[in-house]
Amino acid sequence: MLVNSAAARPVPQGDLLRRLHTQAAAGTRLQQKVPVHPVLTGLLDGGLQPGAAYSITGGSLLLALLAEPSKAGAWCGVVGVPELGTEAARSAGVALDRLVLVPKPGERWLSVVAALAEALPVVAVRPPGRVPDADANRLAARLRERSAVLLVCGEWPRTQMTLTLTERHWSGLGSGHGYLSSREVVISAVDKRQAMPRIARMILPDAHGRPAEAPERDSDQFRSRPRLRAVS
Repeated sequence: MLVNSAAARPVPQGDLLRRLHTQAAAGTRLQQKVPVHPVLTGLLDGGLQPGAAYSITGGSLLLALLAEPSKAGAWCGVVGVPELGTEAARSAGVALDRLVLVPKPGERWLSVVAALAEALPVVAVRPPGRVPDADANRLAARLRERSAVLLVCGEWPRTQMTLTLTERHWSGLGSGHGYLSSREVVISAVDKRQAMPRIARMILPDAHGRPAEAPERDSDQFRSRPRLRAVS
């Protein structure tokens, strides 16, 4: 079963896929780079490349990457991430009426991803295990044919780029009390064509659950702060 998160209810897979194909046929596929948050444009050479796969870490980074194409009117799908919450997605800026969730795709998860890539310009997935090169190659051909972007929460063969949260600092706690309000992170991007990573600092999320630009500060000052371990 697929879930259209705007209605927050299961929809038979065949029915929803037919609706998505109708929607895709009525519109246009993204041929230019898929928009991203301004902080991430430098890391991603202006945006996500249609037809490419990206490996990422952290649910908050996933939502940040879904938010901008969603705001631009693109449909997005998320497969195999049952803990992804619709309220967190809404706070991050994802349009729930254009978000399709498949929390538990089962053994045929790769077929579900391929089917969604036929209709949606952006699809995210968490693979349940190692993905054979042959399967990844077949899906890569589908992505190129449909100009779709694949965001992978985990490892994936031959990705365009790997985005990793390397440092995290939560704000909001006083002298042993208070509430966590925002988190500043360092994002490292490793391109398959370049050995040296690119880095950017970002608030992920801010006090309202949205991705935001980090304030200017000396990098040594950021590293000297105490950091709290937290789930991404």
